[in-house]
Amino acid sequence: MQQIVTRRGFLAGLSAAAALSSTRLVCGADEAPKDDGLVWHDVSTWGVEGKGFADTERYYDRLPGRAKGKVRDVVWNLSRHSTGMSARFESDATTLHVRYDLMGSALDMPHMPATAMSGIDFYASDDKGDMRWLSVVKPTNQRMNVKVVDGVAPGKRTFMIYLPLFNSPEKVEIGMPKNAMFTPIAPRSEKPIVFYGTSILHGACASRPGMGIINILQRRLNHPTINLAFSGNGTMEKSVGDFLVELDPLVYVIDCCPNMGAKTITERCIPLVKQLRDARPDVPIVLVEDRINSNAEFLPARYEYHMANHKALRESYDTLVNDGYKKLLYLPGDHLLGDDGEGSTDGSHASDLGAMRYADAYEPVLREAMKLA
Repeated sequence: MQQIVTRRGFLAGLSAAAALSSTRLVCGADEAPKDDGLVWHDVSTWGVEGKGFADTERYYDRLPGRAKGKVRDVVWNLSRHSTGMSARFESDATTLHVRYDLMGSALDMPHMPATAMSGIDFYASDDKGDMRWLSVVKPTNQRMNVKVVDGVAPGKRTFMIYLPLFNSPEKVEIGMPKNAMFTPIAPRSEKPIVFYGTSILHGACASRPGMGIINILQRRLNHPTINLAFSGNGTMEKSVGDFLVELDPLVYVIDCCPNMGAKTITERCIPLVKQLRDARPDVPIVLVEDRINSNAEFLPARYEYHMANHKALRESYDTLVNDGYKKLLYLPGDHLLGDDGEGSTDGSHASDLGAMRYADAYEPVLREAMKLA
C-alpha cells in the first residue's frame, strides 16, 4: 500500500483484521440470559443486500469459495470481511437487540474504532421515508449480545443494518419483544453498482459502517451496491476481474489507483477495462483517479506520485476512448478529500468528513453512468 508514515501501523492492524482468528469467544458484559423474553430473527433467512455470490464458504463472505487459490491469499482473506452488506426489515418495535459472533479477534485498529471495524450500524426510516442513523453496536468482545436501542418512538417503520467493515459476523440475529410486529424485507433485485477498490472504499477510516463511502452512496442513490474493495490490494488484477465479470451490474466502478504506481496503472488499466467490456459490453465503467493525500502540499514527492498516477490513468482512458470504447466515465481525484486538508484520518484514508466529500464527488458521475446503463 502506498502511504506516508502511517503505513507500518496500518498494515499491522490490517494483518490482525484479516486473520481468521480461532481465539475463544468471550461473552459481552451486556449479554442477555438464554430466556430473554425476546424473539430472534436470523438475518440470513431473508438475505443481505451487497452480496454478489451465492456459493460462498461463509454466508457473509464477499467472494465465492471458488476464489480461494485463484486470487492472492491476502485478497481472499480480505474478501471475508462483510463490508458493504446490509439488511432491512419492517417493525414497530421500540426496543432492538442484536447478537452476533465475530470471525476476527481484532476489534479495532489504531486509527479506526471498533464501532466501524466490528460494529453493526442501525438506521431507521423517518417521516419522509429517508434512512436516518439510529444507533451502533460498540463491540467489546468477539461475541456480542446487546440491547442496541430502547425507547424508540412508537410506529411502524423500516429498519436497516450495515455489517462490519473490517471484520465479519458468523451469524447475525435481531431481537425484539414478542409482541412486536416483524416483516423481513428481501434484498432489492435491481442490478447493483459494483465497486472494485482499495482500503478507502473498503471503509477506512469511517467511525461506523454506515459512514463507509459506498454505504453513503447506497443511501443517496437508493440503489443496491456491492463492495469489492480490498484494503492495500486493489490493484486491477485479472484474477479479481475474473470474478467481477461473473456479476451482472448496472455500473462498474474501478477505484484502484491509491494502491498502484503509474507504471502498474499503465500496465493493467486497459486490460481490465477490456476484460470487463468483453464480458459485459453494455455496462458503463467509471475510472477514478488517485485521491491526493490531505498533507501532500507539504510533501513534494508524494504530490508528484499522485500526479503521475493521474497522468497514467488519464492516458489509459484516452487510449480506450480513441479505440472506440463507449460508456466510459472519468472521475478526477484532485478534490475527492476536499481542499482544506481536513478530510482524512491519516493523510490517506477518509474520515467521516472525507467520506461525505468522496460521496459528493462520486454522486453526479454515478447518476450519469446509471442513465447510460
